[in-house]
Amino acid sequence: MENLTYNSIILQLEGLKSSEQAMYPVFAFFLLFYVIIMVSNIGIFILITAHRSLHEPMYMLFCNLPLNDILGNSIMVPRLLMDILKPPSERYISYVECVVQAFSTHTYGTTSHTILMIGLTLRLNRCRTFISNPFCDNASLFKLSCEDVTVNNLYGLIYTVLLFGSSMGSIAITYIKITVVCLITKSKTLNSRALKTCSTHLALYLIMLISGFIVIVLHRFPAYSDYRKLSSLLFHIIPSILNPIIYGLQCSEIRHILIQVVHLKRKVGL
Repeated sequence: MENLTYNSIILQLEGLKSSEQAMYPVFAFFLLFYVIIMVSNIGIFILITAHRSLHEPMYMLFCNLPLNDILGNSIMVPRLLMDILKPPSERYISYVECVVQAFSTHTYGTTSHTILMIGLTLRLNRCRTFISNPFCDNASLFKLSCEDVTVNNLYGLIYTVLLFGSSMGSIAITYIKITVVCLITKSKTLNSRALKTCSTHLALYLIMLISGFIVIVLHRFPAYSDYRKLSSLLFHIIPSILNPIIYGLQCSEIRHILIQVVHLKRKVGL
């Protein structure tokens, strides 16, 4: 029978399941990806802010991507790394820290309706202390309650349907317009650039869409918790690594400045 402790301020994270032999390789794997995410995204941010030639709306918009990736992964990955090195029975987190992490996790994925969603969860009494997830999100928090969470579940599902529907709708409209322009102009150069940009963007978008959708669906199926954990980590890590490459290095201006910086460092080294 599940141990029920009402409104406890200390919670237990299930974290990632790994054997003692795999603990350090798993730790090194996530640490490596975290370093890559930090270095690449901070590099792109500094590059854009340091060069006046890149102070244009398009490139300033790019600054939101690395900042979002830095914030989202800094909230989740360091805590995940700490828990990997701890036995499962010692992976504790305070309720306040868990709420902050859940808020940050949802802010990373989207910025609208987050306050209302977390606010609904905060109204619930808690009778459980075990979180079957590597990090805190809203679904994990309202599962701590023994009250009726139908409203939370319905809001989460409706919010998800609207979010995914509007996201896919806007992406579809954008690609339709790009296709129409390419067909009208019949320019090989324009079509080549559009195909290069859109294909990489679409691949990244599909990774985020599919992994995020899997996480939301599998929250309703506890038997597949390991697959949900993997998808939730992929949602954070893979786009954060690919964003600087796709949105940074594909821009000719940014690529040109990077080449200049590399050449300058080589001359200084000589």
